[in-house]
Amino acid sequence: MDCWKPSSWRLCLTWLFFLVLDLTFDVSDSTTPGEINKHLEMGRDLLSRGQLQDALSHYHLAVDGDPDNYLTYFKRGTVYLALGKSKFALMDLDRVLNLKPDFTSARLQRGNVHLKQAQLNEAYADFKRVLEDDPSNEEAYRGVSKIEPTKHDISLAKAFVREGDYSIAIDLITKIIEIYIWVNKMRELRAECHVAQGDITSAISDIRSTTKLQSDNTAGFFKLATLYYQRGEPSESLKEVRECLKLDPEHKDCFPHYKIVKKVDKLLSDAQEYINKKDYEECIESAHKVLKVETQVKMIIFVAKEKLCHCYLHNDQLSLSLQSCREALDINKDPKVYCDRAEAYINSEMFDDAIHDYQAALDLDENYSRAKDGKKRAQKLQKQAERRDYYKILGVSRTAVKKDIIKAYRSYEWHPDNFQGDEKKIAEKKFIDIAAAKEVLTDPEKREKYDNGEDPLHTEQQGNQGFNPFQHHFHGSPFQFNGSG
Repeated sequence: MDCWKPSSWRLCLTWLFFLVLDLTFDVSDSTTPGEINKHLEMGRDLLSRGQLQDALSHYHLAVDGDPDNYLTYFKRGTVYLALGKSKFALMDLDRVLNLKPDFTSARLQRGNVHLKQAQLNEAYADFKRVLEDDPSNEEAYRGVSKIEPTKHDISLAKAFVREGDYSIAIDLITKIIEIYIWVNKMRELRAECHVAQGDITSAISDIRSTTKLQSDNTAGFFKLATLYYQRGEPSESLKEVRECLKLDPEHKDCFPHYKIVKKVDKLLSDAQEYINKKDYEECIESAHKVLKVETQVKMIIFVAKEKLCHCYLHNDQLSLSLQSCREALDINKDPKVYCDRAEAYINSEMFDDAIHDYQAALDLDENYSRAKDGKKRAQKLQKQAERRDYYKILGVSRTAVKKDIIKAYRSYEWHPDNFQGDEKKIAEKKFIDIAAAKEVLTDPEKREKYDNGEDPLHTEQQGNQGFNPFQHHFHGSPFQFNGSG
């Protein structure tokens, strides 16, 4: 190329620019033997002090500087093993043996890694090759001697699982895992047994281990997401399925699950937020939306029913509360739901049923203070019901506000002045009860005592002759029904 011609000078300048750039990168990317040795020394020093991650960084730089040095790969592989990253350790050991097939220590190391992963055929091939080169190698001989018994134990464990003998299978798999610590398939099989026995917590623990042993384990993250969802924990499920989607944004299982669990989690979070705000109408609406989205997974349905049980109770829709509580308890016996249903029974004046539910909650959790306190209160209310029931006397519900109580009080026509003779005595008795009911239910402190099973006007508690409306004045004379009281 004639760079001096006017038509070619710009092309020549471009060519020279890229040539200089290429040479610059060659110089900057090259690493001198001295620098490589420095990284190896730093790696050894950090490794001896247990600073594995820092040591690994220096071995990375050493490998990058000399990608054909089998010893550098071997040293980095050793660090990977110390960190429990068997997948990357195997990759380095494979590279070592590609560069130097007669490196016995590396082959023996790879055989042991395969053995710990229960990759028995691969382990056998490595141990056999070591014994061919060194027939007296005891470590290789021990490795070979473990292979057939391990194959037998694994086959036996799988047979127990097929036959439904899950407890025996779990014991045998546990024995295998204690020796072969990197066996993901065995942990997955044990998780399957735990699920079959209804032990979701142990299954989650096993699958969690597989995701730690294999960081790109999308199947493991999906399984975790599924298990948490089945346990009625959509927030935890959402965390796990997002880990799966970080690795594969279009994962065929994780993506559809993500769309459902995200919606369910949002609706249940909204329902709880409405409970916190005491907006029970909105809580009920959100819970019903959950039941439309999820019709199969029982524990998600349970959580929605539990919300309905609670929110219907506080919205004074007692029959719907009792129904939702029962449907929730049919799925899962939960102390909190028993206590909510007990409250609904109390508000429905079904004290025997309330006591029974509080006891059921205590049978599940003997230290549950809400159930302890609730049972005592229900027992007091049951005794109280045998005396005067102020709510029933005025014909109002237990959730009635003061305005409704006063309105009910004023609607009665049992004032003694309106009657004569024997009817006057009957009217006086009724008026005493009506006035007492109004006295207690319009006074916040007295009403609280009454709602907790204590009659503040009862003679045994007052130490006097009982309540007499003719000695009490409700904002004026008790005979004046058209006044402010």
